[in-house]
Amino acid sequence: MTMPEIVPTKKLAATVDGLFMATGGDFVSAPVDELPLTIDGIAGDFRAGVTRKSGGREPWYPRGTEMRNERQVTILSRPELDEAAAEMGLETIRPEWIGGNITLSGIPMLSMLPASTLLFFAGGATLKVDFQNGPCKIAGASIARHVGRPDDAGLALAFLPAAKRRRGLVTWVEKPGTIAMGEAVRVQLPEQWIYPA
Repeated sequence: MTMPEIVPTKKLAATVDGLFMATGGDFVSAPVDELPLTIDGIAGDFRAGVTRKSGGREPWYPRGTEMRNERQVTILSRPELDEAAAEMGLETIRPEWIGGNITLSGIPMLSMLPASTLLFFAGGATLKVDFQNGPCKIAGASIARHVGRPDDAGLALAFLPAAKRRRGLVTWVEKPGTIAMGEAVRVQLPEQWIYPA
């Protein structure tokens, strides 16, 4: 059996340059000055909870099955959103339109951070990366609505290829705390390898 190439652990640094909460009836968020994190996620946020119901992203379960909520906090990169917007022929995609909770600066290709990456926020909170957030037509429809083209199905669907590997990360709270604007973040990548199946 061929042994995988093993890439050692690595540390990066980032800064919080945006904080958002979804306090309404859907995932669309709004800017805030700080995010209060508990084991349940962001207190008062649409996605808060230790568990959630399965949906289209989990075809291996019947829809509505209770499962671990690994999607408590969504992290995005403004440069990646700018790249997706340009591909869609838009001036901008704002993080809150697609349910972003945190934007970070200082990490190129943020959406490519591997699963199990730890984000240690200077104020004491820790988030753990589950995986990349895959773009969906629901987020695309939200973008179309926010740019004043709610009936443009083509624009909504254009988000899927434009945001592939640029849609950010879904994370869950490993250690509670409060995250503030401008806060420093130490990013700890795990040892990586590709299992040779």
